[in-house]
Amino acid sequence: MLAIIRLMRPKQWVKNAFVFAPLLFSGLFSESESTLQAIIAFTMFCLASSATYVLNDYLDIEADKKHPTKSKTRPLASGEVTKFQAKILMVLLYGSVLLSILISIKVFAIIIAYLVLNVAYSFYLKHQPVLDIFTIATGFVLRVYVGAAAIEVPLSSWMFITTLSLALYLAAIKRRQELIKSGDTSRKVLQMYTKSLIDKYAEMSASCAILFYSLFIISDKPEMVYTIPFVLFGLFRYWFIVETKESGESPTDALYRDKLLQLTITGWIAACIYSLY
Repeated sequence: MLAIIRLMRPKQWVKNAFVFAPLLFSGLFSESESTLQAIIAFTMFCLASSATYVLNDYLDIEADKKHPTKSKTRPLASGEVTKFQAKILMVLLYGSVLLSILISIKVFAIIIAYLVLNVAYSFYLKHQPVLDIFTIATGFVLRVYVGAAAIEVPLSSWMFITTLSLALYLAAIKRRQELIKSGDTSRKVLQMYTKSLIDKYAEMSASCAILFYSLFIISDKPEMVYTIPFVLFGLFRYWFIVETKESGESPTDALYRDKLLQLTITGWIAACIYSLY
């Protein structure tokens, strides 16, 4: 049972916290109904993301067996979960996601778009350079969109481009660390990347994320100007972890392991709430 749960990767659900961004920045977190809708949307996205993780692991069994870490930690690659069990789990998860139609048609449509995108990623897009990074990043943007749809508020252009830039940064770092740790054997697409190229992608994306977030705050939410240092420090700290601790292949693992990064995010959330409430 524990192996089945690990196959769903509940640790990765922290990525779905992006669903709460519109709730936070709209100031509706003080309204119980909006908060409840956001929590339900978050839950649905957790089920959807788990379904995509199981599908990816199912398709990547052979590649994961060659990976120094995944061969031991991924339940399918290590043999803890059989292919038949994975198929049953996928049916249950994809079936559960259909319940999102009870929230709203718009939420349902966005989650379905996320699932379709990830199926395309599993079979084709993950093998295409640049497209693979943008596909991963688009998944984060859709999380923010579903959060806005759940509480029925428009998603600002600033939030869209800031989220995209930050997600591109995280996706680029993921590919960078995979290339450094496993070489180009674990993923076919890594054969078409170089470390210097991915470093440029990451630097460009991080700079854009800082710039767009700062412009967003200064132009639309000036009362939140004190949240900018938290964002700067968080990006600096994450890059420090990547360079000195050889982590970053999984942003969630880096978050779980680094207490200072956890404190930074907690401080940013507290500063946001204090400024808006």
